[in-house]
Amino acid sequence: MKNIYVIGIGTGNPEHMTIQAINAMNAADHVFIPTKGAQKEELADVRREICARYLNKADSKIIEFAVPRRETKERSYGQSVDEWHETIAATYRQLVGDLPENGTAAFLVWGDPSLYDSTLRILERVRDKVEFEITVIPGITSIQALAASHRIPVNLVGKPVEITTGRRLAEEGLKTESTVVMLDGIQAFTTVDDPDTEIFWGAYLGTEDEIVRAGRLGDVADDIVRARAEARERHGWIMDIYLLRKGCDVKN
Repeated sequence: MKNIYVIGIGTGNPEHMTIQAINAMNAADHVFIPTKGAQKEELADVRREICARYLNKADSKIIEFAVPRRETKERSYGQSVDEWHETIAATYRQLVGDLPENGTAAFLVWGDPSLYDSTLRILERVRDKVEFEITVIPGITSIQALAASHRIPVNLVGKPVEITTGRRLAEEGLKTESTVVMLDGIQAFTTVDDPDTEIFWGAYLGTEDEIVRAGRLGDVADDIVRARAEARERHGWIMDIYLLRKGCDVKN
């Protein structure tokens, strides 16, 4: 039976790789590296550096593949994602199908495979034509990296945490005392109508390009918008995340 390792690699710092992740990568015959065009070449470069640092299996083969862009015109969000996943699944079917019987391969996934990443659900589509087993190796998430950079706990004492997207935040607003917002291309924090909400924002977390901002939303929102725009222009891409917090910890 073929085996696929889905390995979390952290948020862009090669030192986020765990010993388990390194061992799994070296157990694979093939390592798959996605590429997303010239503007996002740095994302592939991080994976290449990880392989250069940690891959010591002499006969391992690194295979790069292009990830198609998601088409959104005249499609609902659900339709565009479904079509995009099926297009990627066609590539995965070929990659996995070309493996020899009992062959092993590894997908290197940004952050953790369980958190706002679709590698696992796309691989489930591939099972309709190719038999294989999946081994998941967890990785450091952007949530952990954000909290570490700001030196804060994510939750308030005894209170829940919501993890959502910018699109959902804009539609539904804040629903808990602590809200982690990911995949926010619309800067939905600017729609929050409570200027006293605290924001802890970070981009390129864990890397030499890391940028962090924190403070009262009414005071720092404009600065974050500017910093984000400048960074995106400079790099051609951005990965950012933030925590919105209302209230405070229980006082004795």
